[in-house]
Amino acid sequence: MKKLLLIALIAFIATGTFAQKKSKVKLDLTNALVIGQMDKTEDRYSLEINTTELLNSRGVKAIPSLNVMKLGGDAMILASDSIADLMKAKGIDTYVLVSVRGFDRKFKVSGIKDNLETALGQSSLFGLYREDIVSISFEFKFFRAGELVYSDMIKCGNIGDRETVIKRFRKKVGKRILKKWKKK
Repeated sequence: MKKLLLIALIAFIATGTFAQKKSKVKLDLTNALVIGQMDKTEDRYSLEINTTELLNSRGVKAIPSLNVMKLGGDAMILASDSIADLMKAKGIDTYVLVSVRGFDRKFKVSGIKDNLETALGQSSLFGLYREDIVSISFEFKFFRAGELVYSDMIKCGNIGDRETVIKRFRKKVGKRILKKWKKK
């Protein structure tokens, strides 16, 4: 009886793991408007500029939202039809929201299917760095036509200061762009 239960448990875990891997859709990212969801301006700037540089260096046309809206402006403007038309004119059809999910390695990708307006209305509770942390999790949400098409989580560990966070972020995001996000 115990062996049967153990076999059933292993089969259940294996099936769940394969189902998760199969259900992930390839993003085929070719262009993006990068939106950092951070309360501090310097943190938002750091995330947007670093993500934009990484995308551009890997062949993805990207611009930061700081180039589209005024500094300190309400992010909800990015969901407006006028901004959507402006982005289409520039050849941008994908919006990437980048935020800090928390300071723990146990976070999983959110299963919530928010639209762009709802996601822009959410605020970030965390900054880019906090004393006495050793890991940080970044969440990336990709939207097309105002609807969520893909989400991803990047976890950076072994951090000790703000510069290390940025260094690890650049390393991990750079690899992720080529492996999962970019069209080959």
